[in-house]
Amino acid sequence: MSKSKAEPRTKNAPVAIVAPKLQPPSVPPAKKSRPVVVPAVHAVKPLPTTLPERYEHVMSQVEAAAKRSGRSARDVLVVAVTKYALPEQVREILALGHRDLGENRVQHLIQQAAMVDEFQSRLRTLPSMRRAAAPAGAFLEAEKGRVRSDPADASVRWHMIGHLQRNKAKKVIDLVRLTHSVDSLRIAEELQNIALRKDRVIEVLIQVNCSGEEQKYGCPIPAAIPLAEQIGTMINVKVRGLMTMAAHSANPEDSRATFARCRELFEELRTSGVVEGPVNILSMGMTGDFGVAIEEGANCVRIGSAFFGEPPAGGVDGEDGADED
Repeated sequence: MSKSKAEPRTKNAPVAIVAPKLQPPSVPPAKKSRPVVVPAVHAVKPLPTTLPERYEHVMSQVEAAAKRSGRSARDVLVVAVTKYALPEQVREILALGHRDLGENRVQHLIQQAAMVDEFQSRLRTLPSMRRAAAPAGAFLEAEKGRVRSDPADASVRWHMIGHLQRNKAKKVIDLVRLTHSVDSLRIAEELQNIALRKDRVIEVLIQVNCSGEEQKYGCPIPAAIPLAEQIGTMINVKVRGLMTMAAHSANPEDSRATFARCRELFEELRTSGVVEGPVNILSMGMTGDFGVAIEEGANCVRIGSAFFGEPPAGGVDGEDGADED
């Protein structure tokens, strides 16, 4: 499809992902990785017992990592991954003021989004329930920059972070604000066809396999910019940046080289001119390595178990993964 000179405005176009001061990483692309050791969240000490305490703990670590990279916590968008979250935990994190939630499987996304919608609708119609849901931890006060929020207010921004199959793309297109996992022209074309029929624009990240693991989803590094250029010819699909996953390791420092390579590729994409519009989201890092990811330039991290607790026995942390429904 040829690129239009002026993108048509559509009344159904989604609200853009606009975290406060969501800017491209300030770490220069040519800067070498620093030998800063950032322990995994779970390796330092046991997580606090309550979700508000865990939330404050994680957000403090995000703030510290952002400062080490010359930025502030407001420059980093945190996506809370709800795969193993209990319904009451999702409600509680909404009460804490968090609005960016992520899922890696389509069926889970549909179920969680429906649950959240029902919960917020009930709050709006039942004042007593609304008052009961409001308290979210006395320590989250204005002086820390993260105030409590009415969970009935503000729409949730859902993120699709797992591998998306073509036959399920149409099920999530009306639910998500950002799809992190486009790794082929085929899935991009499927999204374009669906979005064209719905007369709307879809924002996506290109998932790149920067770790080189065969079992990982993501396009190869050399294919990322050519893929972005091909998607750039589409009217209804907009590339906003890149996403990558590091290899699982008990030592977060093992992920630094992977994140540094993705940051370099991200800077190359931003300056290449192959994509029109803002290219300003670099999604890297999960519970065990988000500190290193932020140091290496990530401005979007995906955190699950550090908020909601470890997955059940036999389960795999749902911060990323395939859509296996």
